[in-house]
Amino acid sequence: MHPLLARGERLALYLALWIIVGALLAALLSGEGELSTSAAAAIAFPLSLAYAFVCLSAWYVARSTPIATSGLPRLLATACGAAALSSGAWVLLSRAWNSVLSRWWDVRAPFGEVAPIIFGFGVLLYLLSIAVGYIASAFEHARAAERRELQAQVLSKEAELRSLRAQIDPHFLFNSLHSISALTAADPPGARRMTVLLGDFLRESLSLGAAERIPLSRELALLHKYLEIERVRLGERLQVAIDGGDAGACLVPPLLLQPVVENAVTHGVAHVLEGGRITVTATCSPVQLTIVIQNPTDADRPRKTGTGLGLANVRSRLAALYGRSASVNWAEQDRVWRVEIVLPATRDVPNGDKTNG
Repeated sequence: MHPLLARGERLALYLALWIIVGALLAALLSGEGELSTSAAAAIAFPLSLAYAFVCLSAWYVARSTPIATSGLPRLLATACGAAALSSGAWVLLSRAWNSVLSRWWDVRAPFGEVAPIIFGFGVLLYLLSIAVGYIASAFEHARAAERRELQAQVLSKEAELRSLRAQIDPHFLFNSLHSISALTAADPPGARRMTVLLGDFLRESLSLGAAERIPLSRELALLHKYLEIERVRLGERLQVAIDGGDAGACLVPPLLLQPVVENAVTHGVAHVLEGGRITVTATCSPVQLTIVIQNPTDADRPRKTGTGLGLANVRSRLAALYGRSASVNWAEQDRVWRVEIVLPATRDVPNGDKTNG
């Protein structure tokens, strides 16, 4: 819906401005011909209000040719063409309205003299309406970007809390501490290593969760620590292959991949009798970062309904941060669960600046 039509007070203010335009047009008509003030007003004010609704279409013209994606020739051709057509229609309407009034009232405006002036006046008014449409559209986009940023901050905090809850989850800590306890007698060095891994994992999670963006290499390092802890519990049943390729410098939201990998362990490898391999691969083009997580599944295990909170949270965070520029897709084929995450490539550079590509 047109923003002026969405709220009554906006429409009232808009029509009030066009009443002023009607007064200017009435002054023009009375000054150019032998018309009384009342006769000029009877012609001008209805025409101005009619053209006010015609100029509402300028907002749609502005939306159809965004400044950011439309070239200057297209912008000028579209704006001037729409203005000329609208103003020409206004001149024809003015002539028709003048003829109607002349049947009941002894009045006839000298349109042969003022038609070019009315046409030019109408073109200027329509172009001004298009300019206002661009300003309103820019304001709307700015507010939408602000809302997305606020939503992204909220979702980031929720993701941090969700991750911390998962890390301190009684089952996770119980399994980790039980594994450490079992290793204390059989493999003291292994128990010490497990303790160090668990401490490093929790400390790194807290550190990463406070940042807005982190290099993919740090995110993958955290995944490696998490999977090393899970390997103590699952043993050789859990195999891991993480390949960041040349994408390590690309920036990603912190704790983005952990829910996906946690699902891969909990709902994938842990239910496969012979175990399996979780693979995480990342590729980066000049404009796009693609991350793929794959894990085996048990064909005989009952299928879950829904997508789970982990994947839903990842999709919501990316939508808030990047809009339609990012996507998350998942599918199961040949007993392999595959999750693909695509987002714009933003690289970390030594001086701390962030550049695309």
